[in-house]
Amino acid sequence: MTDGKRVLDLAVSLPVFVLSLPVQAVVAVAVRRKLGSPVLFSQERPGLGGRVFVMRKFRTMLEPDPAKGLVTDADRLTPFGTFLRSTSLDELPTLWNIVRGDMSLVGPRPLLVRYLDRYSPEQARRHEVRPGLTGLAQVSGRNTVSWEQRLGLDVEYVDNHSFRGDLSIIARTVAAVLRRDGISAEGDVTMPEFMGSNDSVSGSEK
Repeated sequence: MTDGKRVLDLAVSLPVFVLSLPVQAVVAVAVRRKLGSPVLFSQERPGLGGRVFVMRKFRTMLEPDPAKGLVTDADRLTPFGTFLRSTSLDELPTLWNIVRGDMSLVGPRPLLVRYLDRYSPEQARRHEVRPGLTGLAQVSGRNTVSWEQRLGLDVEYVDNHSFRGDLSIIARTVAAVLRRDGISAEGDVTMPEFMGSNDSVSGSEK
């Protein structure tokens, strides 16, 4: 499955990345004008085996500025940023992470490095495969499912992933993006921070 999965990743991500370059150029200019520099949001994320790589996306938030009241994610997320997220245009640069082999088209979403010590041994199994641009959790509610459900779905994917299953998740992802489903958790602009238990606080998992 691993070789076939990598072939699928390259067969889809490389041409889509190249074909989307004009769109990415337009988005980059719009981000620069509306949100300023830098255009890209870069952050270290754990990948296969917990090895850290730098994931890149288009910025969707203003820089923190307490003097202007820009403190929380809700303060910093603009209507333009919300549009980028709801259409997944902010994810286009991440295709390069797939081409490089940091990520896969389908797999558990790469979360924050600081979460690594918060997973149970079972939850940590999500790192037995490459992280994905989309995954089983994303087509099962995206940011509207709880952390326990989300991490459980990640491990379910690790145990049962297949070429046919990946194709199904990709198709379901396209449908979810078109419907703009599950963009935010209730009461949060993205997803509350994972604290390693059923208790979470508002955080900046983007």
